[in-house]
Amino acid sequence: MAFLSAVKLQGRPPSISSSLNPNPKPVGSDSVSLDVSIPDSERKPRKFSSKLSRWNRARTLRSGVKVDRTVNNESNSTTGPIVNMNFPDISTVESDVSSINRDHETDFTAAKSIYIVSDGTGWTAEHAVNAALGQFDYCLVDRGCPVNTHLFSGIEDRETLMEIIKQAAIEGAMVMYTLADPSMAEAAMRACKLWSISSLDILGPITDAISSHLGANPSGLSRGVSNSSLNEDYFKRIEAIEFTIKHDDGALPENLEKADIVLVGVSRTGKTPLSTYLAQKGYKVSNVPIVNGVDLPRTLFEVDSRKVFGLMINPVVLQGIREARAKSLGLGSGFEIKYSELRSVREELELAKRIFAENPSWPVIEVTERAIEETAAVVLRLYDERQSNRAMPRISKCY
Repeated sequence: MAFLSAVKLQGRPPSISSSLNPNPKPVGSDSVSLDVSIPDSERKPRKFSSKLSRWNRARTLRSGVKVDRTVNNESNSTTGPIVNMNFPDISTVESDVSSINRDHETDFTAAKSIYIVSDGTGWTAEHAVNAALGQFDYCLVDRGCPVNTHLFSGIEDRETLMEIIKQAAIEGAMVMYTLADPSMAEAAMRACKLWSISSLDILGPITDAISSHLGANPSGLSRGVSNSSLNEDYFKRIEAIEFTIKHDDGALPENLEKADIVLVGVSRTGKTPLSTYLAQKGYKVSNVPIVNGVDLPRTLFEVDSRKVFGLMINPVVLQGIREARAKSLGLGSGFEIKYSELRSVREELELAKRIFAENPSWPVIEVTERAIEETAAVVLRLYDERQSNRAMPRISKCY
């Protein structure tokens, strides 16, 4: 997320361990005893200067500077209640939590925390949280309500899980989790409920819905356990990446038939980064540049047209990209004029349009102001439709 100060931790985080009592009670098979001490120091929330503009503030948040939350202590330390894995009566736990809330006032105008807990890499939960936070950019920037996200990956034992949830209760953090083991997910849900922690099981509802639809029970194993990291898909991605690197920028045109996807466009339309992104998803990609005065390889017109995609861009935007590229490479003024002069840019784009018009079965994708991920999504949607012979979109349409 562009406007987050993200802290990603794995396993048992030092921040949690440091806040625990140095002499914890031994952990039994049925319960976890976690005594928590609140630090004596009082942390001040970060103050933004009134001179900072909206975008300066955004850059400050994006830089990764953590905005601490204020914790006022009325006593030197507070012993936290015991979280029993058998989950005692809620009245007992509520009493203990309310004691913590009375003793430690929290400044909710400072950065708020979201704990992301996963028994795997945490990729699914992290991206889901960041996608949701994207709906609150106006708040994160304009109203100065920064968010700290903390990723806890590889959490496979209840003791560590309860430590994380205890720390979340102290910080007033929200807990989002993807735990494939039903007993772990149930433990997280009940502990958050007992501690009055705002929480969400990201994976559970989806798994339950698919289970109902298929009429089958889930395995309850994390992806790291149920699928070896060195499986067929892994080696397929490696092979695709190697192929794509070797066939970048028109190299080895005789191998175009071996590619899953072929991208065609003028220089600086994002062919290489798009190819790399698609390769990481397991697709072998070749890209062919369109250059004035240079003939396209004959094999481009002989391959299956369903795998070929054209890329177009606004000429003014392309000119700016080329100017920046030429300066970064320290190229001479003569080259800059030919490479980035608007008239030359328009001529190349007109040439590309004529080539695409002569090959109407090639979909043409507009990449102006589009992220690589967005363009890739369009390419893969069209690729799937064309390969499966499903409802074909209108030919020669600019997407």
